[in-house]
Amino acid sequence: MTIPPLATTPPLQLQSLPPRQGAAWVQRGFQLFLRRPMGYTLLFLSFLFVALFVMSLPWVGQVLVMMALPLLSLAFMVATRGVLLGGKAVHPGLYAELLRARPKARQRELLKLCFVYGVATALIAGLSDWVDGGRFEQLHIEMVTEGGEPAALMRDARLQFGLVLRLGLTTLLALPFWHAPALVWWAQQSAAQSLFSSWVACWRNRGALLVYGLTWVALAVGFALLASTVFALLGARELTSVAALPGGLMFSCAFYASLYATFSDSFGWSAEPAGDGGAPKDQAPTNGAA
Repeated sequence: MTIPPLATTPPLQLQSLPPRQGAAWVQRGFQLFLRRPMGYTLLFLSFLFVALFVMSLPWVGQVLVMMALPLLSLAFMVATRGVLLGGKAVHPGLYAELLRARPKARQRELLKLCFVYGVATALIAGLSDWVDGGRFEQLHIEMVTEGGEPAALMRDARLQFGLVLRLGLTTLLALPFWHAPALVWWAQQSAAQSLFSSWVACWRNRGALLVYGLTWVALAVGFALLASTVFALLGARELTSVAALPGGLMFSCAFYASLYATFSDSFGWSAEPAGDGGAPKDQAPTNGAA
């Protein structure tokens, strides 16, 4: 997939969507994944492979991986748009194409987003670890250690407060970054403007995003219960963890594939090719989303 340059700032129009749209986004995510299952899977696995290597670097490994997450979401959105417009292939080389694409200005703004996201995530992790006194890391150890007692650790008040703090701050951080990479890439907004526009869009459509999140949680829990029940009836409970790997991979790819739907619907972004480097046509002309 070759990424064409943008000739003009694409018109965007912020939309107000009903809460039920959140469930439709999840459905579209699975539909898109099933159109290119191998391509999306390789796109996600290639990121994981590099991330595992980078995380082995002392001090900066985890921060660098967090910094790359906006690039991961943008790669899936660009790939999804290519699939919708012309049935283009989805492949890991898209990451390199994103970093080489023109104009240079949007690359700089995208790298700014990556830097801010990585630093903010590190600060949230550091604050949460200080609040729970390292109990979150201990919980990880207890969960993977044979004979560990994660349930007993979960009753610790400091850990509970740390988990709530971690979840709350991570959710607040996700909102301004939700649409920001796409706004930098297609609307040619600055990093600061894209964060503001994304926050406004997420707040206006908070009902749809809430349903979207709850739907993903319900599907994940339902899949886990179904898998454990089926293998329990077959007398092979140990195979439950085996089924969790492809299931988790499918859910992850479908989630990232659905991100384009959340952006296109929130900003009235047409899926029609316009011949101007990817900008939609038949939209009301505006220069910004907020």
